[in-house]
Amino acid sequence: MTTNSADELLDLSPVIPVVVIDDVDHAVPVAEALLAGGVPLIELTLRTPVALEGIQRIRKEVPDILVGAGTVVTAGQAVQALDAGASFLVTPGSTESVVDACADTGLPFLPGVSTVTEAMRMAERGLTALKFFPAEASGGIDYLKSLGGPLPGLRFCPTGGISADTAPDYLALPNVGCVGGSWLVPKNALSHNDFSTVKELAKATAALRS
Repeated sequence: MTTNSADELLDLSPVIPVVVIDDVDHAVPVAEALLAGGVPLIELTLRTPVALEGIQRIRKEVPDILVGAGTVVTAGQAVQALDAGASFLVTPGSTESVVDACADTGLPFLPGVSTVTEAMRMAERGLTALKFFPAEASGGIDYLKSLGGPLPGLRFCPTGGISADTAPDYLALPNVGCVGGSWLVPKNALSHNDFSTVKELAKATAALRS
């Protein structure tokens, strides 16, 4: 599966699953469970040593899911993620070097912002699909509402502190395309190889847009 733009990413699913794996053998079954539950993409964060190999395995063994690399914090990681087969990139912040490196990969990417100035800088670069992080700690729903007036051309994927209970309120905002969430792949489910729970949580995401 592929996507041509970051804007398209925001429309694929109400939730982008933000997944951290410590065991590379979890990568494929997690991706399969999400896909079976109707979620067509996965963001595998580069927070653990096995993340890049996990991306490689998902790209090879679960080709129908869009696999991206999250927590890209250096230019080198952007290149490594591209080489591993990532189809999109997500950054927690938007330093010039990281944004330049992400752009150079040619992959769609969501640069992280948490202030008006950062959002304006990304808009100046022609980037209109952004990650808002850390969402709850940075003002949450009220903050995003306030951005809609002066920056109507921007759309966001708020991530950080959002739950299944609060996600619908975010998704109701006109400048929110989707949310990022870790609740779709709970750590306790991974520790027990409970991928059926992941599938059921993925199924529940469809209701978030209703």
